[in-house]
Amino acid sequence: MIKLSLPYRQIIPILMGTAIYAFGLHYFVIPNEFMEGGMTGVALLINYATGIPPSLTTLVLNIPLFILGWRVLGSTSMILTIIGTLSLSLFLWVMEMLLKLGWLVPLQANDFFLVTLYAGVTLGTGLGIVFRYGGTTGGSDIVARIINKTRGLSMGQIILVIDAFVITSSLLYIAIEKILYTLVVVFIASRLIDFINQGSYAAKAFTIVTDHSQQLAEAITRELERGVTIFQAKGGYSKHPKEVVYCVVSRYETRKLRNLVKQIDPNAFLVVSDVKDVLGEGFTQD
Repeated sequence: MIKLSLPYRQIIPILMGTAIYAFGLHYFVIPNEFMEGGMTGVALLINYATGIPPSLTTLVLNIPLFILGWRVLGSTSMILTIIGTLSLSLFLWVMEMLLKLGWLVPLQANDFFLVTLYAGVTLGTGLGIVFRYGGTTGGSDIVARIINKTRGLSMGQIILVIDAFVITSSLLYIAIEKILYTLVVVFIASRLIDFINQGSYAAKAFTIVTDHSQQLAEAITRELERGVTIFQAKGGYSKHPKEVVYCVVSRYETRKLRNLVKQIDPNAFLVVSDVKDVLGEGFTQD
């Protein structure tokens, strides 16, 4: 079996993600006159106002950003962005052709609640896959990176301002009710993007300061079959030497580990932290 090199392992998921995103736009968002943030939102606004297809405007609007981004950010960081943007324009065009041929029938519904839910899930899934594998769909992301590098402003704040401006501008052509539904779509999509990028496997990290580190480590290995790391430490006030036990377990094993700590050392100092993504033996592999 031939092993794919790293670029192909990134490019193929990016293509899949942009295909899902393009489908969501044409099947849920555009037929119901919802909006989006960033450059895609500008493309949708132009489509609603003039009828020009998003596949064309998405590409045209991003070309000057490609040139500027290439000069400011460098070629390496722009390659996957260009791939993501070009593939999005391609799949938007494919969806437009499928609509013309009647092979894809857009979903127009009187009950916007379900449409909003599925639009958020579809767009979030598509973008989440693209972002997880290092790509973007261009637009506001390129602008945010350029301003961040040249002015030092937060990328998150820049993107938020751009999205707010685009969505607010859409009030000229779209009813306020649709804008409110759009905000729900954006919220659902953003939560799903975070979920995909941070990993679906939620775990707990235990940091335990104890005088019985070896006994506790053996119990964890025996009872939970989890790896344990022991650090040497010193009390900041007492100056006495201490040992810190560090262990990551699934959320279902949290109570069992708590009970083990209480049994072995009731005076142990215990800190439990959320872990969004875990790679390694006994956990998910990427």
